[in-house]
Amino acid sequence: MIESATGLIIRTRPLTETSLIVHWLTPEFGRLATVAKGARRPKSPFAGKLDLFYAAKLSFQRSRHSDLHNLREVVLHELHPELRRDLSYVQQAAYATSLIELTTETEFPLPEIHALLCAFLPHLPAQPPLPHSVFAFELKLLQELGLEPDLEAGPLPPDLKQLLRVLLTSDWPLLARLKLSPPQINGLSAYLRGFLAEHLGKVPAGRSAALRLD
Repeated sequence: MIESATGLIIRTRPLTETSLIVHWLTPEFGRLATVAKGARRPKSPFAGKLDLFYAAKLSFQRSRHSDLHNLREVVLHELHPELRRDLSYVQQAAYATSLIELTTETEFPLPEIHALLCAFLPHLPAQPPLPHSVFAFELKLLQELGLEPDLEAGPLPPDLKQLLRVLLTSDWPLLARLKLSPPQINGLSAYLRGFLAEHLGKVPAGRSAALRLD
């Protein structure tokens, strides 16, 4: 049976000399893995359609034997080309997808998390790379997972607690206007890193690069 979904490409890797494995984040099926047979051939119907953070309507045939399904058709509707203007945007977007992969199960509907990533990607290149864009994504994702920090507890100073509230509740245009001092950035980074490590068991690779702290 052929099924359809709307998805964002969050990871690709070669399967064979001619085929690709493409990982999607979809609202309908959550994280979904597909094989694009022949996609690496120059004249493939998939040529130019399968790259990171491309958004598309896809159709696939579900495998009876594995969680790797056969990709049948892709109709692009958003390429997010602005992300490629600066490596920092790509690093921030890649970290966000790594965090989603760490915290979610495959093939479980994730409409809110899909919507969160769809809003995050165009926000990134709308201003210079900002560490608090990453902090806000971490907090908003934790909220969707029911794991957001208790801002009334803990040893954080009042100014950082207030910043966490703003990052958690504000929309992306407002967050773009937020100004943080270096001590505030360092304090929030250390707090959220510790929170992620405690509640998720690990912190995805690439966080320091996404925050531009390398």
